Amino acid sequence: MPIPSHSDVIIIGGSYAGLSAAMALGRSLRKTLVIDSGSPCNRFTPHSHNFLTQDGKPPAEISTSARQQVAQYDTVRFYEGEVLGGTETDDGFAITTGSGDTFTGTKLIFATGINDQLPEMPGFADCWGKSVIHCPYCHGYEFRGRKTGILANGDRAFHLASLVNNLTSDLSVVTNGQSHFTEEQTARLQQRSIPIFESGIAGISHRDGQIQNLVFDDGTVMLLEALYASVPFVQHTDIPLTLGCDFNKQGYIQVDEFQKTTVPGVFACGDNSSMMRSVANAVATGNFTGAMVNRELTEELF
Repeated sequence: MPIPSHSDVIIIGGSYAGLSAAMALGRSLRKTLVIDSGSPCNRFTPHSHNFLTQDGKPPAEISTSARQQVAQYDTVRFYEGEVLGGTETDDGFAITTGSGDTFTGTKLIFATGINDQLPEMPGFADCWGKSVIHCPYCHGYEFRGRKTGILANGDRAFHLASLVNNLTSDLSVVTNGQSHFTEEQTARLQQRSIPIFESGIAGISHRDGQIQNLVFDDGTVMLLEALYASVPFVQHTDIPLTLGCDFNKQGYIQVDEFQKTTVPGVFACGDNSSMMRSVANAVATGNFTGAMVNRELTEELF
């Protein structure tokens, strides 16, 4: 079916949060356009966990099923492509794509996720999402009792250590340089027999993405089966910024309790606006955002 030039709602991002928002809007008969470039944040992960009814399934299987279900709602349309620009109009927003198409919508939802900035460390990208992992809730159970490392520093490393310590007794913190723990944090790590290694890292040796050793600059190695890593991120798109949306100090899009950004008519959900990075949370915030957008449309039109 052809895509209308104007929709009630344009959703940028068609993964878990975007599809969840689209389902809520489709069930309310709102004309909804989902624009997706096909690059979900968890595309490197073989299995998704901690999501009721979907535990252990490949992420692509979950999203494919979700899209098939959302596509059954006649008022929801899909467009495959990258969004390049967005501007405010008299009655909403105009979105342009890399193919030169322009669509307008009364409301706008960003479900764009985030883009992890992986270090240029040999082996890191090959293991990312497999045995180099970011979240104990998403991956920790599968590596319980294993020889585990935490590649982070300061408060972030201490927080991860407190969580992972419950999953394995064989835990080390690797700071890849001088550590930045407080005296109290250092003492608590020592009390729990969690050593701190400050040597620089040369790379990761692995087999098909399964980490085997952490290799230090001096040639020594640390045998590991799992490595938690805290990496920086950027937003997938700068359109929220150009529209005037505020961001918090961690770099997430700032939203209120209704998933509204600081720009009227613009909402955000999923990983781009929440530190709780999981499929379950993306689905939950997407569903809630769809309901809140429908509510706002209803209040304006009824």
